[in-house]
Amino acid sequence: MSTPNPRDYFGNFRDSDLPLLEKLRLVAKNNAIKIKNGTSCCGNHGEPGC
Repeated sequence: MSTPNPRDYFGNFRDSDLPLLEKLRLVAKNNAIKIKNGTSCCGNHGEPGC
């Protein structure tokens, strides 16, 4: 598994067509998954926060 790239992380947030509150919800959810599993990837490629 490769290391996460901050450019991809912010690009997913910027390029998403979702409303801002939905983006923020996904960032929180995906980061919680990464913390819970102790990984650098949440498995939801292309979503904000992943």
